[in-house]
Amino acid sequence: MSNSPILDNKDLNKPSVFVPSAMIREARRQKNLPVLDVPAVCVLDPDGDIVRRLQATGQAQRFEAWPCYHSDMHTFTLGGRVVGIVGCAVGAPFAVLIAEQMFACGCRLLVSLTSAGQIMPAGPPPYFVIINRALRDEGTSYHYAAPTEFVEADPALVEAARAALDGNGLRAYVGPSWTTDAPFRETAEAIEAARARSILAVEMEAAGLYTFARARGVAVLCLAHVTNSMGQVEGDFEKGEADGTQEALSVLQAILAGVAEGG
Repeated sequence: MSNSPILDNKDLNKPSVFVPSAMIREARRQKNLPVLDVPAVCVLDPDGDIVRRLQATGQAQRFEAWPCYHSDMHTFTLGGRVVGIVGCAVGAPFAVLIAEQMFACGCRLLVSLTSAGQIMPAGPPPYFVIINRALRDEGTSYHYAAPTEFVEADPALVEAARAALDGNGLRAYVGPSWTTDAPFRETAEAIEAARARSILAVEMEAAGLYTFARARGVAVLCLAHVTNSMGQVEGDFEKGEADGTQEALSVLQAILAGVAEGG
């Protein structure tokens, strides 16, 4: 045994005893839910702003057949496509817990769009970053893959998203993020180390989601909405009009259309 239990007893070639299908089966039994697939395209909205906006404007409907003990799913129409969305799944453990269940219930593409802190300035916030790799400074990814510094995104998904946003005149950058489990432990030294790696943003989900995606062979794309400088200035954390949801939905619509056309 080592002094880092998170690295002990991790035989990545062995199957898990507890699997998503078992929990889904029991949730359906206990809640008397029909066996219905979720939409093929789903979105994680860790901040919950998009879900709240869609509910407030009457665009979102609760997906009653979602067999999850820990979250609600809503559906809405985006660019003529029915999309599933789960809000407030903050952090890699929760995000991957939900992602496992989404893919077990018929999801084919998952896009996560989370707010993030600025590390290497790409411009004045707010702006979007398509995360092409994530620094694994969290715990979930080590249960899916052996230790590495970064986990890479699917390059085809990243390129399809970049081309789609460029083609629609939407501003976004492509680059790496730092995924942390402890946002209130972002020390000056840790931030400088991230800058030395040319990291653009700090967030809480991408490393876990990308490692899960590679281990399971599924399609996941992570976006960071850089909205703040970690509270270092007055008036920080401003996302823009309607909490940034209008622009976020435009970005999602363009990406989903571009990815569908490319694949």
